[in-house]
Amino acid sequence: MPKENSVLSQAFVEQQRKRLEALREQLLGGEERSLAKERALKEDRGEEAEEFEEAAQRMAQNEIGQALHNVDERRLHAIERALKKIVAGTYGLSDMSGEPIPKARLEATPEAVLTVQEEEQIERQH
Repeated sequence: MPKENSVLSQAFVEQQRKRLEALREQLLGGEERSLAKERALKEDRGEEAEEFEEAAQRMAQNEIGQALHNVDERRLHAIERALKKIVAGTYGLSDMSGEPIPKARLEATPEAVLTVQEEEQIERQH
């Protein structure tokens, strides 16, 4: 049975839920804008032959876009996890150790599900 984080007030947790939902909508909206922009570029170009330089630039932009997409996907996953923890009453407790995550960290990164030390430990292992 997960323990509840009694250190955080219900008002703070509700504020964080709203922030997480807004972040999720922002990230999802950015993804949709990127896809719409790419479709518009393809429509503008039509059947026109593409120059080598344009293809190289597009490939570089696609690589950057994919890297940003990967970061957004990880962040969306963390946001969804944090929202589930709010429902379960375990928001603010580490997924790894069950220890409280400092309020300052949650204010800076509302989707945090690990303490800074745990996250650093995982990064070192990878």
